[in-house]
Formats: sequence, C-alpha cells, structure tokens
Amino acid sequence: MTLGSVPLASTNLQIVDGARRNSTLICAPVIAESVDQMLTQMKKAQELGADLVEIRVDFLKNFSPRQNLEVLIKQSPLPTLITYRPKWEGGEYDGQESKRQEALRLAIELGSDFVDVELKVAQGFFSSIQGKKPEKVKIIVSSHNYESTPSIEEIGELVARIQATGADIVKIATTALDITDNARMFHVLVHSQVPMIGLVMGERGLMSRILTAKYGGFLTFGSIEAGIVSAPGQPTIKDLLDLYNLRLIGSDTKIHGVIGNPIGHSKSPHLYNAAFKSVGFNGIYLPLLVDNVANYISTYSSPDFVGYSYTIPHKEDGLKCCDEVDPIAQAIGAISCMIRRPTDGKLMGYNVDYLGAIGAIEEALRGSNGTPPSVSPLAGKLFVVMGAGGAGKALAYGGYEKGARVVVANRTYEKAKELASKVGGQAMTLAELKDFHPEEGMILANTTSVGMKPRIEDTPLPKEALKHYSLVFDAIYTPKLTRLLREAQECGATIVYGTEMFINQAFVQFERFTGLPAPKQLIRDVLARNT
Repeated sequence: MTLGSVPLASTNLQIVDGARRNSTLICAPVIAESVDQMLTQMKKAQELGADLVEIRVDFLKNFSPRQNLEVLIKQSPLPTLITYRPKWEGGEYDGQESKRQEALRLAIELGSDFVDVELKVAQGFFSSIQGKKPEKVKIIVSSHNYESTPSIEEIGELVARIQATGADIVKIATTALDITDNARMFHVLVHSQVPMIGLVMGERGLMSRILTAKYGGFLTFGSIEAGIVSAPGQPTIKDLLDLYNLRLIGSDTKIHGVIGNPIGHSKSPHLYNAAFKSVGFNGIYLPLLVDNVANYISTYSSPDFVGYSYTIPHKEDGLKCCDEVDPIAQAIGAISCMIRRPTDGKLMGYNVDYLGAIGAIEEALRGSNGTPPSVSPLAGKLFVVMGAGGAGKALAYGGYEKGARVVVANRTYEKAKELASKVGGQAMTLAELKDFHPEEGMILANTTSVGMKPRIEDTPLPKEALKHYSLVFDAIYTPKLTRLLREAQECGATIVYGTEMFINQAFVQFERFTGLPAPKQLIRDVLARNT
C-alpha cells in the first residue's frame, strides 16, 4: 500500500534527511469544547508535524453541524478526518442516530478528506449516500473493542466484514491485555490487501502505535499534548517523531527494547533511539511492558526482534529464555542484555550491569583515595549490597570479583543467604542493616526499587545509619538524586548516581546491538537532558 493509493488534499509529509522510510501518516486527534479551541489545536498539530487532524465533533458543546463543520473543514491547515463518535462506540455523542449520520453526510458534502463511520451502522450509511460521495472523500469504517484483542482469524473476519461495506479504509482498534496481543494485529496488518489502520489500545499496546509504520499501517494517532488522548495509550506527536523517529522506520527496521514491569519511567528509549539515529543504524528501541518473559519471547520470534535490555523484575526470567548464557551472567544468575545471534537466531544472554556499576563505584573511590590503577579500590573493603534480585546479584558478584568483603541485605533473609553463600559473604535482613556498623568507611550499594519515582520520599536505610559509609551508590536513576543519595551526601559520603551505571552499561549494550562504537558524548548529553 502506498500513500498514493489514498489521495490526500494537501499531505504535509515531513521528510527527515531526505529519508522517509514509510507511508504511515500521523493523525492528531482534536478534542475541544469550542470551534475556536479546535482551530488553535489544528495549527499546533501542523506545527508539531502531524499529517492530518481527526476532528472529534462529539466533544463540541452546542454543536451546530452546518455552521461548525464548514469552518472546521475549510479553515483547517491540514487534511481533515471527521469523527462523530457515539457513546455506544466509546465516544461522547448521546443523541439521535439520524442526526449524527446527517452531520457525517454533511461532512462529506463539505469536502472533508476522511469521514469515520462505525461498522455497526456502515451498511445503512453507505446506502444513504449512494452516488453522492465525491471521489476525493475517503470513508473509514471502524470497529473498536475496549475489552480485548481477538484471535488472528477473528480480526481477519472483521477486516472482510468492514471491506464488504464498501469502506475505503479499514480501521480496527482493540485492547491489549498482554503485550503479545500486538502480534495478532501486526499479522493482519502486514497481510492486509486494503489500506488499514490497526492499533492496540492501552499501555501494553504502545508498540502497535509505533511499529504500525513497519507493518504498513495507513496511519497512527499522536496526541497534541501529553495526557489529552482520544484513546488509551496514545503517544504524543512529539514522541512519535522525536523519540521514536517514526519517519525512519521501514519494513526492514530491527526491533530492540527494554523488558520490564513497570517500564514507563525508563530513559533507555531516549538514549538508544537518539544514538541509533546519530550513527544511521536502522533500528528502533521500545519500552516493553512485559508480564511474562517466556510468552513475549516465544511470540516475537521473528529475526527482526534482535536485542533487549532487561530490567526489574525480569532479569532472572530472561536468563531462563536464553539459548546460551555468558559465564558471568550464569554465575550472577541474571541477564541484563539479550541478543539474537544473526547467524542462527539463537538468543544470547549477558550481564553488563556489574560492569557499569562497579566501574562507576571504582572511579569514584579512585577519585577520593588515589588507589594505584593496578589494584581495585574495592579490594578489602566491606561492601554492603541492598537487594538480592538481578541487579543485587550483579553487584555482589562484581564486588566479590574485585576482592571486596561482601554483605547482602535483603527483605527476605533466605534470598540474602542464598546470594551471600555464592560470593563468600555475610547475609542479613534489610531491617537488621540499620544497626550494622562493624567498621567505618564501608561501601553501600542500593539495588532495591525503594525511592524510585513516583515514591521518591521513600528510602531503604535511615539517615542515621549512613554516617558509617564512605561511599553510597544507588542503582535507581529516576530521580537522579534519590533521598538515599541526598541523605548520604549530607552525612559526608561520596555518592554515585544510578545514571553512571546506566551510562556505562548503555555503551556496552549499544555496541552489542549495532556492532558500532557507541556515540558516548551524545548518550551522556541525552541522559542529562532526560533526568
């Protein structure tokens, strides 16, 4: 399907470096209570780089069809799609059906580029406009499922039913209960013989709104402002263009992402997408809200899904899904990075967390105590690791490798004991840690999620206990200065931000993903702008 197959009145195509790689349009939903507010929003949509606007007339107060539609269609700086969504299809209109359809016929008469009609009433609507539709006006027949995403067969049947009405463009929006639901929509989209909008709503459906450009979707929706959306899970126009480089996605673009839960806070997409673009690498990096790693991996087994970062709580589950695991990751019992080997498609697991974190801690210690480069400044130090999950294992193992005496403190003693025994260390509960100070100048590393956004006022250790440490590291990087770090600094300790661990392992992962040297300064600059 090419853009030419569905003519637009005045398509505002944004070409990036002369290399637009797909024909998917960005449509900005215009949601306001007055015509003037809508006109202001349309101008904003044009400035942001949208290709067309969806005018949601069901949101207008005192909607006067002829008067309002004439102004909205004629004065729009972009091609228009008129949608008058009824309550029974998730919209705002709650009046007579005949009046609603009359307004849609009027939109056709006034020359709107597109008009959206719901499948439930499409047959009757087409009968009512027989022979009266100008060639340039295209009718989108839509079906919305706010409950779930049906099977591939059911979505396929729905496409056929919509096509049979006489639709110019098929639109199907479903709801993601799991991230694997998107795969069914991609399957139908890539095989569709007609122009199709296929999107999956909700946070777990975000990938469908971006990867629709890879699989040939007719358009995707981008909101003008964050939070003001016409459907759950809609990204902003700015994010589609600047964060996800939507125009640069092609059918051969390689997919990467960060697998975690929660994932909305992750800064990884900002870093990798900017870095990929800067070196001309044909890849996209997505936040992947995954509930079950094994299900995700078995669903997205195509050679185009090539590399992942792993974060809380999936580092151990990720390891179980690998075909081969690096000996260090095996010893730690968790991975932070997974690569699909291009030669045979096997999944390789690595742990680069400890490289990032230990490197950052050593750098800070060297700066404060002048250890010779041949010896690790961690050697012989009492190194307390809070948390025994994936990151805790990485740090405990890293400290042990560098000759530190390791102490593992965890909420449950059993997990602390299991990890401590692997690194010849001591175990205790987090509750016991506040009274633990056998010596001064200890090193502390937090790998729990206590203090992470949004609960930024939480801390895993009271301030009183921090005075016994000479250096405190926090793996959390949202916010950059956690309460733990702020209080450690007030107690006179050297602090190491989680961003340093994040940056160091980002360099390593970028090189694993692309086979190219990491643009280090660019990655640092992007992270600084986003934390």
